[in-house]
Amino acid sequence: MLNRYPLWKNLVIMFVVLFAGLYALPNIYGEDYAVQISATRSGEVTLDTLAQVERTLEQGGIQPIGIEYENSQILVRVDSDDQQLAARELLVSELGINYVVALNLAPATPNWLDGIGGEPLKLGLDLRGGVHFLMEVDMEEALMKIREQMVTTVRDRLRDERVRYRRVEESGNDVVIELRNSEDYQSAVSLLRNQYEGYDFRTDSSQNMITLEMTEQYLQDTRSNAIEQNITILRNRVDELGVAEPVIQRQGQDRIVVELPGIQDTARAKEILGATATLEFRFQDTDNDLQDAIAGRVPFGSRLYDMRGGGQVLLQNRVILTGDHIVDASVGYDESNRPQVNISLDSAGGRLMTQATRGNVGEPMATVFIEFIATGETTDEGRIAFERVEEVVSVATIQAVLGSNFRITGVGSAQDAQNLALLLRAGALIAPIQIVEERTVGPSLGAENVKAGLTAIVAGFVLVLLFMGIYYRAFGLVANLALLTNLVMIVGVMSLVPGATLTMPGMAGIVLTVGMAVDANVIIFERIREELLEGRSPQQAIARGYENAFSTIADANITTLITALILFAVGTGSIKGFAVTLAIGIVTSMFTAIAGTRAVINLVWGRQKRLTKLSI
Repeated sequence: MLNRYPLWKNLVIMFVVLFAGLYALPNIYGEDYAVQISATRSGEVTLDTLAQVERTLEQGGIQPIGIEYENSQILVRVDSDDQQLAARELLVSELGINYVVALNLAPATPNWLDGIGGEPLKLGLDLRGGVHFLMEVDMEEALMKIREQMVTTVRDRLRDERVRYRRVEESGNDVVIELRNSEDYQSAVSLLRNQYEGYDFRTDSSQNMITLEMTEQYLQDTRSNAIEQNITILRNRVDELGVAEPVIQRQGQDRIVVELPGIQDTARAKEILGATATLEFRFQDTDNDLQDAIAGRVPFGSRLYDMRGGGQVLLQNRVILTGDHIVDASVGYDESNRPQVNISLDSAGGRLMTQATRGNVGEPMATVFIEFIATGETTDEGRIAFERVEEVVSVATIQAVLGSNFRITGVGSAQDAQNLALLLRAGALIAPIQIVEERTVGPSLGAENVKAGLTAIVAGFVLVLLFMGIYYRAFGLVANLALLTNLVMIVGVMSLVPGATLTMPGMAGIVLTVGMAVDANVIIFERIREELLEGRSPQQAIARGYENAFSTIADANITTLITALILFAVGTGSIKGFAVTLAIGIVTSMFTAIAGTRAVINLVWGRQKRLTKLSI
């Protein structure tokens, strides 16, 4: 028969529709305001913690909808955003520094649906509310770190091989090495030639000089890596904040976009995300007089540092270890119940610390805290200027050879210790960043955006349904059924796709796909009408109408799909949200407008052997 699908094809279409509908179902149940409690590395969420949370909320007069304990986390559901904020304040003050108390929105999905992976659509910043940061990376500082590391590496290499030099220093992005005599020059050439990838090797035998010139490709790679590493570190810090579904992505050459849906404590977010902190460990210079250095006679190879809390100390220029080797940092308390930060190093860092302290037991070692603070001014190149602030947080005598685990004391208050541990645990930013743009969307404004978007979708949808029903009669009702199915499938697929987020532009994409789905049905129905006018039977008109319209519909949708993929590849933020919705909508609209309507029309009219008239 012309207009009959085999049973298997009808079953496949029915399965796809039911499957998408099942995973669209969680969106009906909505979300609850919630407070999420998780432990820092120095804490642990237990059943005792759960009991403490319940007591605290009861004493504070807050009646939660429910409290869940799962995967070493506690989730408290409440009725409103006011109760959410009040609950968070109570729990932060009660639980202390060993726990992260974060605002969240928890799906109210039934357990049976949650058990098969059903989750509601993830809403973007403009729909849920939260904060948007645009950050700029100081690339010059990243390059300076690379140059400093190279100078230190070359010096250590020459010392290890007992090659004497006059100076090893930076010159722009290059490293210049001046040897003492021609013999040392020849030894250095043999030692350093072709040893450092990313640097061209230049020699000047008349001056006993070697220059390691940074290549343009290495320069570009360094800048790109600085951005990517900063993105990774920012993502780690966001995880520490307990934010659900953040957006962290690159924008342009030296900027990063961070969007934190649901975040209302923006001051805390800015403090943690924008902080550029690391540590350096140096030996104290005990061979020279501190007062002479304070008077201005700083000895060669040493430097005067300010102490946190007042005073100064003379330290050697040689860096024992930097924060790059820190793999974990947690808050603890010493024998006098004062806060301290427990440090764990990677294997290379542990080896360096052991080598440095083996011959210096009984000597004082200082911990230098380094932070980059924006000055509010700009450089000659138009970039944001940063001030490098260094202070010694502790000077402790080395009691024994240190390895991969040790502690630093004298870090200030418990909150200071927690912030320092968080920053070191998440990683030190490769280069300083400055927040150049900040936008906050309140929860009420996000709710208004959702309402406005839904109103637009419903209004457009109803108008299309009325037009199709009136103009194409019975066939128009079939098209309307396909449109409803298409909307359900878009929601279901977006709920399934990892990382898919619905934004205001995404809602615009849904409205657009509704129009495109109607276009497909209009083309098909007009072709059927043309076939009827040419004198073909209703069954032949249906068959030829679908066959002839298919290539036109496919061409139009494929070109639009390519555009959506390009937008997704090169776009950021809201553009990506629009592209995802559009791409999914194109695929589902082709399925419902072609396969879906054909299946219904086949079932209703395809079985009528003596069909003489179509309601079209």
